[in-house]
Amino acid sequence: AATTCFWKRSDTLYRINIIDTPGHVDFTVEVERSLRVLDGAVTLLDSVAGVEPQTETVWRQADRYGVPRLIFANKMDRVGADFDRCLAMIRDRLTKKAYPIQLPVGSGEMFTGHIDVIRRIETIFDEDTLGKTFTEMPVAAAYHERVAQARHEVIEAAVEYDEAVLEKYLGGAELTVDEIQQAIRKATVGGHIVPVLCGASFKNKGVQALLDA
Repeated sequence: AATTCFWKRSDTLYRINIIDTPGHVDFTVEVERSLRVLDGAVTLLDSVAGVEPQTETVWRQADRYGVPRLIFANKMDRVGADFDRCLAMIRDRLTKKAYPIQLPVGSGEMFTGHIDVIRRIETIFDEDTLGKTFTEMPVAAAYHERVAQARHEVIEAAVEYDEAVLEKYLGGAELTVDEIQQAIRKATVGGHIVPVLCGASFKNKGVQALLDA
């Protein structure tokens, strides 16, 4: 299926053409056809099941066509959802170059939102509006260490592919959020890293941040 949506970010209106390919093994040829024309792909994972066999097949196809990718760990609100297990499976079966740019706040029925690792901001979604409204706040102390580690890892991996930012980083200067995002984008488009995000799309939790990404 194909559809078009518009998304406004930083006063720029973007037109996004979405091609939704089936995950089922019977449709391998159709997926292959789609991959040839894509600018990039969002790989959707079930946070409970993790990386499934057909995900691996499609991933290898995308490798063959050099398609830049993001990964979205979906269904974080389901019982048994485990982001860390998902990430371990991604690194084990798909790519070692996967870096979370978001961390979940809780999981299963306790999943309330996510943390933006780069901006160091916690986003909590409002249940009553099905995620349409959300509150941004400083990261809770319990997550400080994990956020710092994830942030350090993705910056280390991304700056390698942006000379100006790398020079500044090696000089010990503090990088701005814009510079980090620019370096991550460059590394992602070049296929050097794969950012990992999380959410629960059925309840619109994390969809806005995914579109921004």
